[in-house]
This record gives sequence, C-alpha cells and structure tokens, in this order.
Amino acid sequence: MKAILFGATGMVGRGVLRESLLDPAVESVLAVGRSATGQQHEKLLGIVHLDLSDLSPIADRLSGYDACFFCLGVSSAGMSEEQYERVTFDITLAAAQALVELNPQMTFLYVSGAGTDSSERGRVMWARVKGKTENSLLRLPFKAAYMLRPAYIQPMHGVRSKTRLYRALYRVMAPLYPLWKVLFPNYVTTTEQVGRVMISLARGGADKQVLENQDINHIR
Repeated sequence: MKAILFGATGMVGRGVLRESLLDPAVESVLAVGRSATGQQHEKLLGIVHLDLSDLSPIADRLSGYDACFFCLGVSSAGMSEEQYERVTFDITLAAAQALVELNPQMTFLYVSGAGTDSSERGRVMWARVKGKTENSLLRLPFKAAYMLRPAYIQPMHGVRSKTRLYRALYRVMAPLYPLWKVLFPNYVTTTEQVGRVMISLARGGADKQVLENQDINHIR
C-alpha cells in the first residue's frame, strides 16, 4: 500500500506516520504539508507545499496512491466560523477533490472528532463545520471513505503536540491515562491506535463509514 499523509507534523499525523513507517504493509508514505516532517526514512517522501487549497502545481506527484490519511486540523478556539470553515472544510475538500480525480481507487480516511454534527444545523460551530466536511467527503466517488471521530487522544512513543498548552496538558494526563482507559474506555484512545486503525481501514475496510471513539478502539 502506498499512502499520502496530510498533517504529518501535527500530533495525530505524527502518530499515523510512525505507525505507517513501522507497518510492513505500507510500502511508502508521501507527506504533504506546509513544512517538512524533519524525519528521514527509506519509506518516507515529502513535499513542502504552502497552498494546500490548490494542489495543481504538485498534481503530477500525487497519482498512483492507494490511501490518503488526512490528519490536518486546527482548534476552533478564537476563530470565526468563516475562518474555521476555510481551514477545516475548504482545504480538506480541495485536497480530496484533487486526489479522487487522480486516484479513483483510493481510500480516503479523515480524522474528524467526537461530537461532530452530521446534521450541519446544531449550535456548536466546529461540530457543524466538521459535519459538513464529513458529509461532503462521503459524497465523493472514492473507492471508500472513512470518518474517524476520536475523543481524547493520548500521544504515545514520543509524539508531541505542536501547541505548548496542549503539551503541558498531555504531560499532566499521561500518568492518569491507564485509569481513564479503565473508567472511560469509549472516550479515550491513543495516537498509536488511531494510526493502526487508519492502516487497517485502508487495507480491509469496515462495515461503517463513520467510526466513533469506541469503534476506533475495537478495530485491530
């Protein structure tokens, strides 16, 4: 399997990249982003592209792939709905539309979030935008598409958030994660599990297209 990865420098993307490089089923990974991953591996290729809303300048390098792991995302804190939609919806759909034309047999996997509003009409802004994004992705003619909705994600194996506040939070929470896993198994997962699940879905699929946190934890 050859995969394209968006968001490889973020916390979730770093976890997915780690698992992809470790998994013998993944032949190669092309990381596309605004900055380089800073990693070197025989299976890893990289493209630094500043305008992710327009992939046409690099389109000739994006064909021949079996899966896309889309882990790019931002917090909605302090953003207007228009700003958040531009990052969350516009960039995601621009990438997906470009990829489905180049790779119609591709499986597209999108990291969304617990609480996403599929109706697109709820009161919570980020949930509406995520719901709109999911719905639009599911309408594209990919071979398959899966929306992952993790809740709390614990970084593992040295994976770190780029946000200083979040890094501090994860340091505090790390010792408590085993307890959280026992008490709230449907609301916590790890970067390792998310990465493994995305690879598993790309290889063998699943019986549902929208996977909540508990679904993510049950896939092996």
